[in-house]
Amino acid sequence: MMLLAAHNLSEFFRETCRFPGFWPEVLAAVVHAVLVAAFFGLPAGVFIWAERKIAGRIQDRLGPTRTGGRFGWLQSLADGIKLLQKEDLIPGDANAPLFRLAPYLVVVASFSAYMVLPFSDGWVAVASKVGVFLILALMSLEVLGVIIAGYSSGSKWALFGAMREAAQMVSYEIPMAICAVVPIVAAGTLDMVELGRMQTGGFWNWLIFHDPFTFLAFFCYFVCATASCKRAPFDLAEAESELVAGFLTEYSGMRWSFFFLAEYASMFAVGGIATYLFLGGWDIGLPIIEALGLKAPGASSASIYLANLIGMFVFLAKATTVVFVQIWVRWTLPRLRIDQVMTTCLKYLVPISCFLFLGAALWPLAMAAGGGRSHWGDPPAVRRLDSASAVQPVQTPLALDEQEGAGRRSP
Repeated sequence: MMLLAAHNLSEFFRETCRFPGFWPEVLAAVVHAVLVAAFFGLPAGVFIWAERKIAGRIQDRLGPTRTGGRFGWLQSLADGIKLLQKEDLIPGDANAPLFRLAPYLVVVASFSAYMVLPFSDGWVAVASKVGVFLILALMSLEVLGVIIAGYSSGSKWALFGAMREAAQMVSYEIPMAICAVVPIVAAGTLDMVELGRMQTGGFWNWLIFHDPFTFLAFFCYFVCATASCKRAPFDLAEAESELVAGFLTEYSGMRWSFFFLAEYASMFAVGGIATYLFLGGWDIGLPIIEALGLKAPGASSASIYLANLIGMFVFLAKATTVVFVQIWVRWTLPRLRIDQVMTTCLKYLVPISCFLFLGAALWPLAMAAGGGRSHWGDPPAVRRLDSASAVQPVQTPLALDEQEGAGRRSP
């Protein structure tokens, strides 16, 4: 209960455990790093298992639906043991230092994104006011590891795969970032925790339902995010039928597994970003938490903890659903050609994302000029959580501007 009552871990270590000096901050950082690292590795095993099961059901493959114990979870465990036992080979023509460094760069880029990804209200390792910008910037560093992997392998197939991936990721990051800005324009903040708080109280407050442009931006973002994670039908960097395995051709053992660990972790990360930008964050969709009074003014630390725990499971369910759809798309649609992949991005997605951004910027101005609302239905109750964990309504910048204009017009 003392831990629940503490504002954060460093405060708990300082006031309750009586650690002197800088040790509370160090211990809090270590605990956060261990928790994030543990969860970073968890999605890989779960989603590898899910990929086999979903693929087996979609394509009517009996093998993946029947092997590996009762629910098939032993197959992922067997894969991990096999990869640990495999010999770590480095080709003779490879640049050994860069060849060893590449998978770690990819893993670190995906791992760093989890540090600013909230799992519930205030449950985040690093709370940043520019969290959306930071997480997108960190995830974009993954392409450096891919390029180095292809360049250092000493193989033309690996180099071709790295060039394809560089062109694809750099291109699709542009419309994906623009689509991420569309709900930010409506919310007025880059803080992911604040984005989650703004959307509490019911699904009608979710940003995907704010206006038609945020609604369409979600689907454009999903396509771009699928391509940025190298998922089919955009997996040209690992096209087995053309490039053996692309930039992964010369890797084996644990170094090979690091690339896939980062891929599945990135899939969950982009799903988490979509959850906070469009799908309400940790909000259930109905005002159940508010009805139960778990976060009412004066609520106990235990009730606030219970509300955050429920929110965490809701967030995990939403982000996992996005990953499920990505897996579903992979085993349903055929692979595109590389020219079709680039045409889809540069000729279609970039103009569409720019149009959506422009529409999101002009929508509140058009609604205000026409005397209507800036929201599809009733304006959402934009809510923030103060230091006492009390939910209070906060007026949007647009509402404040309208009030100031009304005051100037009054006699």
